[in-house]
Amino acid sequence: MTDQPLALAPAEWQRLAAAHQAYTETVSPYYDETLQEVTRRACTSGSIGKADIGALLMWKRLRADTPWASELMSLADADVRRATAAATAAARDTSLSRASAARAGRAALASLPGFRTGDALASAVLTAAAPNRMAVYDRRAHDGLHALGIPLSHAPGRYSHYIEAIDQLLTAAPDPIRNWTARDIDTALYWMTTYKHSTNLSNSPGT
Repeated sequence: MTDQPLALAPAEWQRLAAAHQAYTETVSPYYDETLQEVTRRACTSGSIGKADIGALLMWKRLRADTPWASELMSLADADVRRATAAATAAARDTSLSRASAARAGRAALASLPGFRTGDALASAVLTAAAPNRMAVYDRRAHDGLHALGIPLSHAPGRYSHYIEAIDQLLTAAPDPIRNWTARDIDTALYWMTTYKHSTNLSNSPGT
């Protein structure tokens, strides 16, 4: 990512808007209930424990039959919460830019099993911790950025660069997209590449 403002063509903004509309019309309105419940608990406690990480694992449809899951479960919940409390505080810190908060939050989680590499589960935890600032990352949303002509490297720091790209999209977007949340952007990016035919965007540039 660079400091240059995004310059998407009107057709690309329409493509993003159409993907978001298709997502909201197709996905059950109850699908995010698990994320929202974890968010409510994190709002009260200021941290996220093993039980809620397990809930987010199911919500993200990630595998739990892995060595890291056993390693995480072997930790005291208090130790897990110390790491997630630091991540939560960083993600919510409005003195930091959205991208800087994402970088600090992601770094705070890096000591935990399952969070040392990859950004899918970490992004879910950070989004639950700060739903008005963070967004969920996965490879489909990554592909969605590329489909819009926005590069995103897999190098270290990917999550903060992903959030930076979303922030730039929100800043440059026309109405009504500029009033979306970061989560709205991530679901649109996800839908663009996962279900491009259902959004009638398969002939758009970049597919």
